[in-house]
Amino acid sequence: MSKKTALITGGGIGLGKASAVALAEQGYTVYVTDVLTSEGEETAAAIREAGGDAEFRFLDVTDSDAVTRLVSEIDAEHGSLSALVLNAGIAKTLPLDTLTDDQWDVTLDINLKGMMRVLRAAAPGMKRAGEGAVVCLSSIVGALLGWSEHIPYSSSKGGVAGLVRAAALELAPHQVRVNGIAPGVIRSAQTLDPVNSLGEEGLKAFAGTVPLGRVGDPRDIADVVVFLLSDKARYLTGQVIAVDGGSTISL
Repeated sequence: MSKKTALITGGGIGLGKASAVALAEQGYTVYVTDVLTSEGEETAAAIREAGGDAEFRFLDVTDSDAVTRLVSEIDAEHGSLSALVLNAGIAKTLPLDTLTDDQWDVTLDINLKGMMRVLRAAAPGMKRAGEGAVVCLSSIVGALLGWSEHIPYSSSKGGVAGLVRAAALELAPHQVRVNGIAPGVIRSAQTLDPVNSLGEEGLKAFAGTVPLGRVGDPRDIADVVVFLLSDKARYLTGQVIAVDGGSTISL
């Protein structure tokens, strides 16, 4: 059996990095992509140093031509991608009163349209192969809850849930599965930002509201990514799974 190949967007830090490492541990050849070149190269290097197989490629998911070129190169070398982890995204505090069209467009272009671009490019190869698995990173914010002063982010992540369900239906006849993860509050560079997210003190306070008593770790998400891409999830498609320590089941 040929080695499985995975492409991860936003793979330089946080949930993307953890997912790249976890997939490499499972024997995947991992293409780590990001606009953060140093971080992406460090992630790929760390995987190789641990005995895994990884390459870094700069990728801006808002550049349709670049997305198409990269996926075509990978397909030419490996036949097709086995797995996609669509994780690239941004979150900014943007109050409605001062929200501009450009701010809205930038967030949706990266968080939602960027996912579509990569999936659109990879789907033909997966369909030809008659197999493949995709995980899209949504959020409990948007998919299940709202977040004040984060309307573009919340809207984009709600849109991801719709993308997952529609793409799963379209690709199911080709045995390509599409699922999503809606993370709760996870300790990462994004959530540690006190301007655009909770910050350190906010994370500590939020941990007290989580039924499991803590905020998440990127590996908590990565392990679910691995499961959803594996044959153990072979009968699972079109679902968005909340991985949030129970945050969305409590009042």
